[in-house]
Amino acid sequence: MALRTVTVNGLTYMESDVLGMRHAFTTRFGGVSEGIYASLNLGANRGDEPERVRENYRLIGKALSIAPERLVFSGQVHEAEVRLVTAQDSQGDLFAPIPYSADGLVTVEKDVPLIIFTADCIPVLLSDPAAGVIGAVHAGWRGTVLDIVGIAVKKMKAAGGSSAQDIRAAIGPGIGSCCFETDSEVPRAIRRVLGSEADAFIERRTPEKAMVDLKGVNRALLLRAGVLPEHIDVSEECTRCNPDKYWSHRYTDGQRGSQASIIVRV
Repeated sequence: MALRTVTVNGLTYMESDVLGMRHAFTTRFGGVSEGIYASLNLGANRGDEPERVRENYRLIGKALSIAPERLVFSGQVHEAEVRLVTAQDSQGDLFAPIPYSADGLVTVEKDVPLIIFTADCIPVLLSDPAAGVIGAVHAGWRGTVLDIVGIAVKKMKAAGGSSAQDIRAAIGPGIGSCCFETDSEVPRAIRRVLGSEADAFIERRTPEKAMVDLKGVNRALLLRAGVLPEHIDVSEECTRCNPDKYWSHRYTDGQRGSQASIIVRV
């Protein structure tokens, strides 16, 4: 399965048919920011003008019928902490400091939208419509090899009684194996977590360099956690290959905005 394109009042985002919850993987299209941030930049700490960022949040909030002030943010640090959150974790202000570190969020509450940010790392949105639990995960390669998606599945089970067989997952746009060249540290770390399964996601180019399929690794870890293959949707799009549509940290050498992945139980 692949994600589909949704456009609302000129704002474009990607959506999965498997999640059964309101959600979006945003693109660069439909906002008001300019220059290197054009146009739907949702990164509040990238150097963009605050009022433009606020307007971008108003636009995505309107498209998804959510209140931006209710968003719960993750203090992303490329690790594997998954935090159970409630409405009390909403900062109310887009520019308020986040008082915790977490690369994944889970909630059982309605009308508590979760948001994570990427610009090559892999975004994963999770839902269990039967138990009423949702999750959002930022999976860089460090979080991936620490099995952050497996930790999120366990957190959903503990928080809301989810069964892995009922959990749905959408892996959004991120850097593909076509562009994710790494040194030997990353393949070694993947082999530690996946064993012999890792070879399917590593293409060795030289003794020191390899191309790595991070989306495939996260899908394999979701399967290992018990999520059914028919409940996993994977975006085919590479952010580095599509710099007009998505921000890519590698393509821009860090001079960029951020796209967001948002999910809410309503």
